[in-house]
Formats: sequence, C-alpha cells, structure tokens
Amino acid sequence: MFKRFFLSGLCLLFSFLATTTIHAQAVSLSSLLDEMVDRDAVTRFPEPAYVCKQASSYDRRSVAPDQEHWFGNWDASQFVREEMNGDRKEWVLMDEQGPGAIVRWWITAPHYKVTFRIYLDGAEEPAVTAKIDDLVGGNALAGYPLSEVKAAGRNLFLPIPYAKSCKITVDQMDVQGNLYYQINFRTWPDGTPVETFSLDVLKKEKNRVAKVEKELQTQLTLKKRNMDSWTIAPGAVDNVMIQFDKPHKIAGMKIRLEAEDRVQALRSVVLRIKFDGKETVCCPLGDFFGSGIGVNPYKSWYTSVENDGTMVSRWQMPFKSQCEASLENLTDKPVKVFYASDVEPYDWNEQSMYFHCKWRQEREIQTKAGTGAKDWNYITIDGKGVFVGDSLTLLNRHPGWWGEGDEKIYVDGEKFPSHFGTGTEDYYGYAWCTPEFFESPFHAQPRAEGPQNYGNTTNSRYRLLDGIPFLKDFRFDMEIWHWHDTKVDYAVANYWYAIGDSKTNIPNDVTKEARNKVFYETEYVLTIPGYKLLNKPRGTVSEQTMDPFGKGWKNENRQIWWKGGEPGDELLLEITAAKSGKQKMIASFTKAGDYGIVQLWIDGKKVGEPIDLYDTKVVHSGDIDVGVIDLDAGPHELKVTIEGKNRKSGSYLFGIDHYEFRSVD
Repeated sequence: MFKRFFLSGLCLLFSFLATTTIHAQAVSLSSLLDEMVDRDAVTRFPEPAYVCKQASSYDRRSVAPDQEHWFGNWDASQFVREEMNGDRKEWVLMDEQGPGAIVRWWITAPHYKVTFRIYLDGAEEPAVTAKIDDLVGGNALAGYPLSEVKAAGRNLFLPIPYAKSCKITVDQMDVQGNLYYQINFRTWPDGTPVETFSLDVLKKEKNRVAKVEKELQTQLTLKKRNMDSWTIAPGAVDNVMIQFDKPHKIAGMKIRLEAEDRVQALRSVVLRIKFDGKETVCCPLGDFFGSGIGVNPYKSWYTSVENDGTMVSRWQMPFKSQCEASLENLTDKPVKVFYASDVEPYDWNEQSMYFHCKWRQEREIQTKAGTGAKDWNYITIDGKGVFVGDSLTLLNRHPGWWGEGDEKIYVDGEKFPSHFGTGTEDYYGYAWCTPEFFESPFHAQPRAEGPQNYGNTTNSRYRLLDGIPFLKDFRFDMEIWHWHDTKVDYAVANYWYAIGDSKTNIPNDVTKEARNKVFYETEYVLTIPGYKLLNKPRGTVSEQTMDPFGKGWKNENRQIWWKGGEPGDELLLEITAAKSGKQKMIASFTKAGDYGIVQLWIDGKKVGEPIDLYDTKVVHSGDIDVGVIDLDAGPHELKVTIEGKNRKSGSYLFGIDHYEFRSVD
C-alpha cells in the first residue's frame, strides 16, 4: 500500500499556503518578514548572499582550544567595550559595520532594571530605546511569537535591518549586575541596498507584523483525507519511488506508528530519503520530528507532534525528477505505519538546494564535574548550503545541570567560531536549566523528564532568518560541561539544505545506534549514601548541592531535596539501622524561608514531634534529637509528611542531610 499510495496518483497536488518568492532588490523589514514565512525561501541559497554571525557574552578568556580557559564559564556581562555617551556610561554588546540585520536576540538575567539602546548607521541618537525586558521578550516592538519568554529565556525574532552599521548598548551595569546575551545577525556585502529600521517603518508595517505573528502560530495541515497504512515486518525495509518529468517537492508529511513498544520503535524505525539518486536523509523517526524519546506533543514552524502520536513535517524538500523514501524497521516486532504526504510542483533554479537530515548518537560520555568538559561534534559538512536547525535528545544520569556548555560554530574554515555561546539552554532559547515544557515556532522543549534535569530531555531549535549559510564547509561543536561526575548520552538530528553534493562526517549506517535500547521513564536513584527513594511523591525529589550556602552539610555538602509537596503529602525513603535495640534518631536538615513543617515516621510509627524548618536564611540545622524508637538491624522505611508551614514561610520545601542511630542506655 505504501507504493500504491505514491504511484496511483493519490498524492494530490495542492499548496500548504499561498506564498510569494521574494524578488525585491532592497532588503527591508517587510522583505525579511515575508521571507520568514515563505516556506520555499529556505530551499534556495540566499540572494543577495549574506553571512550569519553571533555577538554574545561568552567568556572572553576562551581564545583557543589548546588554551586553559577554552571551557571557561564566566559567560555573563562580557562586552565589546565600555564608553561614555555624554555623562552616561554605556556598555557595548555589539558593534558591526556594513549592511546587515539583527535576526535573533536572546537574553536572561536575575532581574531587568536598565535600558537597551540600538544605534543604526552611525546616528548619535538611538533608533530604539527601551527597558531591556520590554525590548526582548516584551511588547516594545512586537508581540508573541516574535517577542516571547520561554522557560526564563527572553527572545526577540523581529528583524532589525540597517544600511551601514549597528551598535547596541546597555546602561547602568552597576545596577543591572549579571546579563547574559546572544545576538544573531546577518551581514550583506558592501553595496547591498538595505532600508534601515525605524519606529516609523515599524508603525507603517504593523499590519504585516501582525500577519506574520498570526501565520507563525498557524498549524498548517495536509489536505483532509485518510492516511494510508501498512505493516513493516521486523528487520524489513519498505521502499517507495516518486517519479516526475519535472521538479516537484515534498511539501508536507505525516507519519504515525503503532507498535508493541512505540517508544523503542520511534528510535529504531529509520527514515531514509534519496533525492535524484542521492541519500540526504537518514534519521530515526522520533528524532527527525523533534519528539526525541517517545511521543511528546508540541508545535513548531517546521515540525510538530500531535496527542495521538501523529508526527508532522513541514520541511520543504525539492527534487528535480525523482524521490525515493524508505522506512527501515530495526525492532524485533512488526510496526504498523500510518502515512500521508503532499507533493507539489516546484520551480527549480540554480539557487535550489536539497534538504538534508543526519543523526548521530554517543552513549555514556564521561563528564567530570566540569573539569572533564569536551567539545562534542554535532556535525561537520563539506559543501555549499544553509544550516537550518537541530534537535538534541539526551539522557542525564544525575539531577544536576548537564548543559553548561557553549555552542561553537565554524563557517568556511574559521579558526575561531563565529558563533560562541553562553550555555546549551541559551542556544535553545531558554535559561537557568529550567526543566519545564515549552513550545514555539522557533524552539521547543517537549520533554524534560526530571526530577530537575535528570532523565531524558529533548531540545530543538529551528532557524528561520538566523539560518547559517556556508560556501565551503560548516562545523558545529557543542561543549559538554556537566556540573557532576557522571555519564550522559547525546543524540542529535541536524537539518540543512545544500546545493548539489554535500558530504558529512556522519556515516549513513546508523543501524547499530538506532537499534540500541532506549531508556525512558528512568528510575531516579539517589547517590547520597544511606538513602533509597521508595516512592514518587507530588513534586520532585533530587539531590541539591549546598555549596552556594556555605559549609556544614555532610555527604559532600549535599542534601536530599523535596520540592513541590503540599500538606498531607508523603516522601518515603529507605534508611538503615546498624544494630538492633532501642535507639535515638539524630538527624540534620536544611532550614530556609520557604521550608515547611514535617513529621517523621519509621515503619509507620511516629517519631518525635513536628519539626519547623523555617529560617530567615538558608542554614544547616545542626544535629536534632528527633526521638527514640526500637529497631532491628537492617533497612527501614522513613516517612516524611508535610504538616504545614510557619506563617512566615513561603512554601513547604524539605531537605534532609544526615541521620544516625545512637543506642539508648
């Protein structure tokens, strides 16, 4: 049925959306907005050509891979320079010459108290003056999704073009303190006509801006018809050929799997596509569609996943005459496939590019509490094309933060990366390792398993105006910098377009890695000696380092931390008594302004009285005499119940450090 679906003419030709190819000579706010939602624009090498670079607050001590601070993490409040503007001191984030445009802006900070200024074409007065959180993530210039806040990261995607130069400054950094930023910008060759941005131009284009904001949120669907279905046997490959006498494109595609173990099938059923005889797509289905491990519903501009597991691609995939697709079932069980697609005519010219997607995985990458940081290569490409996004799926075996590392992107033989980031979550448009769901046309975190940053996480970034062209080669490294000594698994799907032939360092044979068993709904194991987690209470249970709060905690200055619980909730831990008899329980806890009142129980028996863990500061409780209980040697169940909170406390948090049993004479 797979073959009949394509060859019987059921692939009706129709348009996802009536779009207009941009032919205007001058670059302007309107032309860039139109390009952003022109789904065909990404399939053609840009004309006029541009380069895409990034200004950021990366650690300026990072100067070369063989130098000491290449993996430095002093990534806040790093600027081009400081200067005086009259009696006002300003810190310069970006100062670029030539025709160009800001196409993506990301920031985060503990608070937002000061002002950004954007100076264009050498003007003494800024074209834009705004409080930093109003400008990026606020409503000063645009609304959602062109300006958005996602998981504590503030983003601005409204293009800001300029004819001659662009300088961005911030004031009062002594008041602001830390500020993390990334600014992606295009630069065109000298002489390229560009209409410089202004508030008057923005006002004139307000209807176009509103239209683009609406269009970016519109979930385009395939023409209503039933999906074809068939079953692929274990180890089988199902091939199909699309043949035309003139250029066409795959304009959209839907796939849903049914399998005994669908989570494993999404990793072990591999999508391969050849265009005009050249294989350019080789990727497990779940990774290709940005779902990662399992079915994780979300929406973006290029891909989405629906609640029933239907995965949708809106990548435009042109070809001259022939397209051959296959699904390879690497599982040991049959898999049922439901499929629908759109194939449309395409105007092929010398700028047209083939769509590519390649995937790689490495398991159990050793990290060493920061000192073992390394640059992990997403992909290296030889050829001419445009990099347009990636989807990262990883497994973290520790609840601590895994993504302190920075992206480093080298274009056309660069010795120093033209994109040097400030943290993995910053690259993906969020901040502060926030493990919450978010979705957007531009980026998504459809899965963050937890507790905290433990388990499986999927992060995706889809590039519209911030796609990165390359003429000869492209290399993307992501720094792996974990706060703890543990092992992590990284798997990434890379998306790009290329003219003619394009070669990568990723082999086409991904069978071994795609067949490997995936780990999902992983069991979180406490590593603090003497404790075992016995239940999954409301909220999250994890280990927290107490280094920022001074000394006093035992167990390598760590505690077991329960947050998100409410009165009546129970946490169950296995603890151990070394000997039998009547014993006094001695324990130490954390006290803070958002901690609750708890009662302890051992094997269902109440021990002592409720303990109030409120304090105005984060402090170690010291040893507390909890109570006396008669125990046999061996393991026992410690139950912690939340009884309430001090009237001054802000929440019901709980943290335990150390316990011991002392004999009662």
